[in-house]
Amino acid sequence: MAAARPCLVVALVVFLFFLDGVAPETAATSRRQVRSLLRRINKDPLKSIQSPDGDVIDCVHISKQPAFDHPLLKNHTVLMRPSYHPGVQLDDSNVAPGPITQTWHQNGNCPDNTVPIRRTTEEDILRASSVGRYGMKMPSRSIRNLFSVSSLDPNVTNGHQHAVASVDDDKFYGTNATINLWQPMIERANDFSLAQLWITGGPYDSNELNTIEAGWHVLQQWYGDNNTRLFIYWTADGYNKTGCYNLWCPGFIQTNNQIVIGGSISPISIYGGPQYDINIFIRKDPKDGNWWLQVENYVLGYWPSSIFSYMADNASRILWGGEVYSHDAGQTSTQMGSGHFVEEGLSRAAYIKNIQVIDSSNNTKSPNGMDLIQEQPNCYNVQSGNNSDWGTYIYFGGPGKNPNCQ
Repeated sequence: MAAARPCLVVALVVFLFFLDGVAPETAATSRRQVRSLLRRINKDPLKSIQSPDGDVIDCVHISKQPAFDHPLLKNHTVLMRPSYHPGVQLDDSNVAPGPITQTWHQNGNCPDNTVPIRRTTEEDILRASSVGRYGMKMPSRSIRNLFSVSSLDPNVTNGHQHAVASVDDDKFYGTNATINLWQPMIERANDFSLAQLWITGGPYDSNELNTIEAGWHVLQQWYGDNNTRLFIYWTADGYNKTGCYNLWCPGFIQTNNQIVIGGSISPISIYGGPQYDINIFIRKDPKDGNWWLQVENYVLGYWPSSIFSYMADNASRILWGGEVYSHDAGQTSTQMGSGHFVEEGLSRAAYIKNIQVIDSSNNTKSPNGMDLIQEQPNCYNVQSGNNSDWGTYIYFGGPGKNPNCQ
């Protein structure tokens, strides 16, 4: 059986390149490309930790992480902390006690001066629909059409469904939001479901769009499981040639040795029971200009301003909410959020609370004039509100396929 495995791997790689529109010269060349990609992504670790969920976590020296393969970051000096104090006062009402954890912590920790990185495997790459664009969104499947509200056609979703709130027509320097954690059901292996925030700049419908994104997702195609995982994303050209998920390409510089970006997070909310959430805070440092990421009380690292064009200065739009992708978006039972509509309320519908933006004076405040976007509200919907406990908030989500979702 072991001897047959190389032939199977070669056949799968050739098939994947065919799907991607690339005709490999030989099967050996294709296999070399997969191995080359693995060498680029997986840096030599000082220590490795086997996680109970199946992941292998590599503790890579902070100066050897993938970020420094970026041509603009070759001589970059790592900044270990932002110039401002990033702490945010969080509201703990209606949230179950206990910290958010990652499974790998059960078997060890990474030493100082290293960063934990989930090891990418050959099987991860073979599951992907494109070897050449591994870790990247496809431009034709991006959310660029979502950024132009006036052109939204509920019948043209490109496989994507959204239930989001947004603010625009201003200069923004970050956002803070507390996102409810769930594990939505995924109908097909290449479907995904997520809850996130988007910070964007530049023309929405072009290859000049800049984005920074963070949240949680369930994405079996990338990870081989249906775990709820912390993720980040960025692009500087509308998802065309730059950017990727997590640390799968050069860009984001991680400084924290305790949180794996792309790692499973728990505990997860229970329908009608305890609710758990995670606070995500992204802020442009007024001194160094970089976009710093804080998750809960951990400052994870930053996107250097030099990798962006429009967002080297500021963002012009911010969005919060959920997204589902399926080849047949109007007829999928892939869930968004908890899988229940907003009308069910707390402990049953997913929420994002404490929604704030950072203005040009570096002040944190509630957003003004928030718009709600939902392509097909009978499939997935969104509702906003404001109160003294949660500040500005939204409920979002839904079950997808049902008698009214067509």
